[in-house]
Amino acid sequence: MNIDLGDLNAFVAVARAGGFREAARVTGSSASGLSDAVRRLETHFGVRLLNRTTRSVGPTEAGQGLLDRLTPALSEVEAALDVVNGFRDRPAGTLRLNVPVSAARLVLPKIVSPFLAAYPDIRLEIVTNESFVDILAAGCDAGIRYDERLEQDMIAVPIGPRIQRSATAASPAYLDRAGRPQHPSDLLGHACIRGRFPSGAMTTPWEFERDDEIVRVDPVGPLIVSAGGASDLAVEAAIAGTGIIALFEDWLQPYFDSGLLEPVLKNWWQSYSGPFLYYPGRRLVPAPLRAFIDFVKAANEEGLWR
Repeated sequence: MNIDLGDLNAFVAVARAGGFREAARVTGSSASGLSDAVRRLETHFGVRLLNRTTRSVGPTEAGQGLLDRLTPALSEVEAALDVVNGFRDRPAGTLRLNVPVSAARLVLPKIVSPFLAAYPDIRLEIVTNESFVDILAAGCDAGIRYDERLEQDMIAVPIGPRIQRSATAASPAYLDRAGRPQHPSDLLGHACIRGRFPSGAMTTPWEFERDDEIVRVDPVGPLIVSAGGASDLAVEAAIAGTGIIALFEDWLQPYFDSGLLEPVLKNWWQSYSGPFLYYPGRRLVPAPLRAFIDFVKAANEEGLWR
């Protein structure tokens, strides 16, 4: 079957981006060139692959089926071709990471700039996503998640602080007005700011621990935000006195230092293991990812996140 690999890549780029202009921006191509490539594929197959409207572009049923099969296949082709890249003096290419917003904020800032400085021929693309995704199907080389959300066939490398804590906080003005909780169960009588995952499910109940006692509470409040993406809004609402927020201690620490927020139930804050960089163990490791893995391991040995 005589099909140009570039046309297939163009189709995948447009389908992922949801439009020709956005795909052109991401890939550095022209929108007209991408449109021509998709049109050639549709002519070859004799079926429409993309539904086009003035507002959006999305795959048809046939297009979605092709996309589902093409994405991992093209990733394997890219990895195979990247074997040659391993013979270069310096690794080159694009490294795509799928990470939660918390990792983009608390983990990656310490390593991204020095990594890119060490490997100027690598382009790093960060995609934030709060859900656990099939990184190959999402067109990514690796991801960052916590151990309870890792699949068994993934290779995991520690990245970031190895111990983190959940923290609860509120503005001094709110606590002066509503009282300071003395036990996690007291939160049921307070206004609490909650999160919701992209799936529509609420974030897990707040969990506290002290002296081997674990307490889980499912508080309510006047504000629900998208987990991860709207966390800064939740913090600003807490500072303004809307209620009590639960978030990473490292995320809230600058506000504790400034006095804008006050720790709540600090002696009940729960510790847990830090995140991992993960990638499939059943495929060739692209040179940019191998370079990043080695860089992360070296950073761990040097105590970068202590």
